[in-house]
Amino acid sequence: MTLTAAPGRARQAAGWRPPAPAYGLGLAAAGVGAAWGVHRLLPAVPLLTAAVVLGIVAAHLPGARGLVRGVCRAGLSLAGKRLMRLGIVLLGLKLSLNDVLGLGWATVAMVLGVVAATFCGTWWLGRRMGLSGDQPLLIATGYSICGASAIGAVSEVSDSDERDVATSVALVTLCGTLAIAVLPLLQHPLGLGDEAFGRWVGASVHDVGQVVATAQTAGPSALGDAVLVKLVRVALLAPLVAVLATSVRARARAKQAEGEQVEGEETERRRPPLVPLFVLGFLAMTALRSTDVLSTAVLDSAATAQELLLAAALFGLGSAVHLPSLTRTGARVAALGLCAWVVIAGASYGGVLLTT
Repeated sequence: MTLTAAPGRARQAAGWRPPAPAYGLGLAAAGVGAAWGVHRLLPAVPLLTAAVVLGIVAAHLPGARGLVRGVCRAGLSLAGKRLMRLGIVLLGLKLSLNDVLGLGWATVAMVLGVVAATFCGTWWLGRRMGLSGDQPLLIATGYSICGASAIGAVSEVSDSDERDVATSVALVTLCGTLAIAVLPLLQHPLGLGDEAFGRWVGASVHDVGQVVATAQTAGPSALGDAVLVKLVRVALLAPLVAVLATSVRARARAKQAEGEQVEGEETERRRPPLVPLFVLGFLAMTALRSTDVLSTAVLDSAATAQELLLAAALFGLGSAVHLPSLTRTGARVAALGLCAWVVIAGASYGGVLLTT
């Protein structure tokens, strides 16, 4: 007790005060409120998209920039990590195994193929383009699974740099937002009926909210199929995180065997669990939803809480985006995003044609 208290008293004597997370969490809450207002004024703009954009704006606005980088940084980082985990857990309540099985094995196999092609192709291309850090991995995850939520989950396992996470979230959110305007214009030129269009949207658009905003333009049948197909992609989040956690642990063991780690105990602490707790929570919520014991009111409340938590997390991640630092890799990141968008849209379109 004495060992931990003494350094704290020394810092206070020198006039240093640790930043209180409450400041950043309060700013994130204000950002969510502003994003909700934008969504109400412009219903075509999803709440989560507005939250990311407002976070980026706050990080560069002269009046708010000092707060974002200073006293609010700890709370905003906390929102980007902890609140993201809670939002992912509640995301499991949107997924029912009965609904997924009702799609048929052909559609499930199609989604698996689209996710695998998008993830592997984007990751490989990002590495070939020389993108730094975990950006290829995070962008591949966001495009193939479920946007910012998947990026947040994988970044926890890979211990990714906050700026890599923020850049990846911004890119995936931008492309998902563009899909809301672009994909409905392509429905009739591509010869897609309403249900086929819904499945194409569900297989190719990143975030759940963006899927809803895009598919609803073709009516309720398109919306229903889009959400179900999208939730099949969401279900793949847990096995993907488990595979990546296994890979991280294997690399840590290899480094330890080669003597690159000074302390074996430190290496053990850095190894993530095979299935992180928030992923287990996601699976538990999915199992609970599949029992049909929860009322519609409870599910609606959980959906609202999940969206608010993710909005706060995305505001926090958006506030970590530093646009001037993107000038070095901005063109390559944008090119990777465009290529990944073409890959997932093309692969899902082909899959829909084969399964309808």
